[in-house]
Amino acid sequence: MSHQQKPIGIYYEHPDWFKPLFAELDRRGISYERIDAAHHQYDPSATESPYSLVVNRMSSSAYLRGNGQGIFHTVGYLTHLERIGRSGIGPANRPDHGAPVRVINGTVATSIETNKARQLSLLAGLGLTFPKSRVVNHVSQIPVAAAQLRFPLVVKVNIGGAGAGIVRFDTPEGLQAAVDAGQIDLGIDQTALVQEFVQPRGGHIVRVETLNGKFLYAMKVFTTGESFNLCPAEICAIPEQPSADFCLTEAPSKGIQVEAYTPPANIVADVERIVKAAQIDVGGVEYLISDETGEVLFYDINALSNFVANAVNVVGFDPYARFVDYLETQLRHVQREDQRHTDTITTFKHTYAP
Repeated sequence: MSHQQKPIGIYYEHPDWFKPLFAELDRRGISYERIDAAHHQYDPSATESPYSLVVNRMSSSAYLRGNGQGIFHTVGYLTHLERIGRSGIGPANRPDHGAPVRVINGTVATSIETNKARQLSLLAGLGLTFPKSRVVNHVSQIPVAAAQLRFPLVVKVNIGGAGAGIVRFDTPEGLQAAVDAGQIDLGIDQTALVQEFVQPRGGHIVRVETLNGKFLYAMKVFTTGESFNLCPAEICAIPEQPSADFCLTEAPSKGIQVEAYTPPANIVADVERIVKAAQIDVGGVEYLISDETGEVLFYDINALSNFVANAVNVVGFDPYARFVDYLETQLRHVQREDQRHTDTITTFKHTYAP
């Protein structure tokens, strides 16, 4: 089956976040299938995908909705897709059986999205600053790590989302009491960050969205200061017990103040370096400016970008339209690769025919 006949696969878990994407695909008459990432199976021996390209929209907050199994399953599925998507000549000069398949936000992007410790390592490798942190894999190590940092601090689960699993501690005594009482949960992979809390200058953080490695838009998100269960990356007024359906980019519809903003050129360049290193096709990066030092601190890399609600009024255009423009461009590229692959197989058969 040629890619002209194959649909796009939208691999997603949240039931509501991607309705605008589906609506835009429907409006343009683009063939696609919805792939339920929470209830999914695949054949690892398959040599061809039923999809022309797969758009990975798996959420690291899926465990809040009882779908944590999808987070770990996704890694294997994307690895499989990327393996069969590599076209060319295989062993013994045999053409690979499968036609090319493009994955939007593949295994590298997912490995960053679902691992805050990896995010910090990526930032460090790029020479970028972030809140002082330690990574722990056991609750007993939290006080040890905290002794190397300055209070107040937050303990943040490695695989998070929607502000879940983030607790602020103002004193060593309060932290130790929580440890002794068994009140700290390290999350589904039993890894967490112990991180200095940073008060953001101006009472806001900045979320920068990117597409195809380039700046798309940015917005300031303001905090009301009403919740402690938040990290510097997620300081808007998320409930103390976050809803599994909350997303930072839903802020306008939740009554949280946001405004369009264009960051300085050097910060935009740094964000583009981040998404390039993380191999994120579409995603967001969040940063703040320390009220104490004036330092720019990056703190969250998000390969699951749910564009801001009411985007036309907030940023002046529809990001989903831009995203589908990009998908159409990628689809044309895959179709060209498919034709080259077919030509290679035809040449091979003529050359080695008995």
